[in-house]
Amino acid sequence: MSNIDPMLMRQIIMDHYDYPRNKELTDNEGYMSRHMASDSCIDDITVQTKISDGKIDDIRFDGVACTISTASTSIMSELLKGKTTEEAKEIMDNYFKMIDQKEYDEDVLDEAIAFQNVGKQANRINCATIGWKAMREMIKESEDEKDEQ
Repeated sequence: MSNIDPMLMRQIIMDHYDYPRNKELTDNEGYMSRHMASDSCIDDITVQTKISDGKIDDIRFDGVACTISTASTSIMSELLKGKTTEEAKEIMDNYFKMIDQKEYDEDVLDEAIAFQNVGKQANRINCATIGWKAMREMIKESEDEKDEQ
């Protein structure tokens, strides 16, 4: 596990909190949507994605969320947009391994590496994964729908 400067990690997180990417929902057709709320935090967000032909065309989110949740969902939206669902699943698997303090491939995580210490703070794990869990569910749903066709 690399030792990233804690100040750099904080800057990445604060940048995505102050200026979240893709933080706007849409009414356009073809989007899946997941509402996620936390029992232990203010997090109450909706994540949307448009997946076609096994590729993630778009990811958006909005709602009220703490710094960690907002920043991690913002980073996730940038990281997974444009990827195939297979690539996205690999990135998400590595992200969850990192949060669980297991071995992971940091090269695929880009700025998401800023959350490498979240697993040491049990009360923050849900914050750092709420948007990622929504995305994981929607990718699974898109694959299930494809299997049914």
